[in-house]
Amino acid sequence: MLDWRKFLVFLIVREILVRPGDRVKTGMAIAILDDSDQQLAISRARAELAQQRSNLARLEVGTRPEIIAQRQAAVTSAQAREQEARDNLRRTTDLVKQGALSQRVLVEATSAVDEARGQKLAAQAALAEAKAGPIKEEIAAQKANVAAAQAALNQAKLAQQRTRILSLESGVVQARHISRGDLVQDSDQIVTLVSGNALDIFLELPEELSGRVTPGMPIELTARALPQWKGRTTITAVVPAAEAASRRQRVRVQLNNPPQGLLPGMAIAGNLIMPSNQSSFVVSRDAVTRRQNQWLVFTVANGKARQLEVEMIADMGRNVAISHPQLRAGERIVLRGGDGLSDGAAVKVLESQPRSGI
Repeated sequence: MLDWRKFLVFLIVREILVRPGDRVKTGMAIAILDDSDQQLAISRARAELAQQRSNLARLEVGTRPEIIAQRQAAVTSAQAREQEARDNLRRTTDLVKQGALSQRVLVEATSAVDEARGQKLAAQAALAEAKAGPIKEEIAAQKANVAAAQAALNQAKLAQQRTRILSLESGVVQARHISRGDLVQDSDQIVTLVSGNALDIFLELPEELSGRVTPGMPIELTARALPQWKGRTTITAVVPAAEAASRRQRVRVQLNNPPQGLLPGMAIAGNLIMPSNQSSFVVSRDAVTRRQNQWLVFTVANGKARQLEVEMIADMGRNVAISHPQLRAGERIVLRGGDGLSDGAAVKVLESQPRSGI
């Protein structure tokens, strides 16, 4: 199962492009979200980028001639005001010495000279800056501002692209979880897809096989819904814990290119092919009897049942693999009714029935 989720926060669903049962391909659009906010963000980012590029262009070109002329005129005006203030200071000094003016007027004239000199120095500094042009550090800083504005625009465009939800894999829509006009948030589920190329199958192991199964072991798969189908693959992974309900260990099998009609949720059985150094025989599960944690089968010889305690090699569902040193191929065994038998009990073989053996 593949859950496709959107990536934006607080957006309105504008359109759903798929319905349950539709088959989608990789890269196909499955939903479209409202992008009004993203379009506004793109417009603002473009305007900011244009402003920063304009600022950079002015720095790189340097100060325009008319600006230099204006600042030159400001220097000339400041120099004239300073000269006027100095002339006034000389006249005031003479009059103070003659007693015509008070000492306070002399202080004011001196302050006026200092103020005029400061204005002249400021105008000269502005003129020098205009003639020298921007320094390298200023241009580098403005280039960084342009790069930041470009990154903001790219991010806004990416946010707008993410309002178009695309499928990352092929599959079939199993369920649709939203409708047109819904308000969705980050990580809200849009649709549920069932992958058509691979299925993950989880199987429970019999207790006697716990700890003996490893990834890579071959296994045959069968399904009740597809009686004619039989698949062969390998164990993908082994879960290192027992299920709380069944107390059995689980294994995961990945089935690539499953047959048509095999759907998630269907019952699947696995016949595990395990390596063994001892000879074993496959018999019907009904032929095996469980008594006091022992597995028993009954062979038939001279009209009597003989009890054998066997080792369970593998549980394959309807059949099981068992082993015992005295078992031989073709030997008669009791297929049904072993639960009511005891060692040495008389049995009668009905030749009209299909012969039962291993």
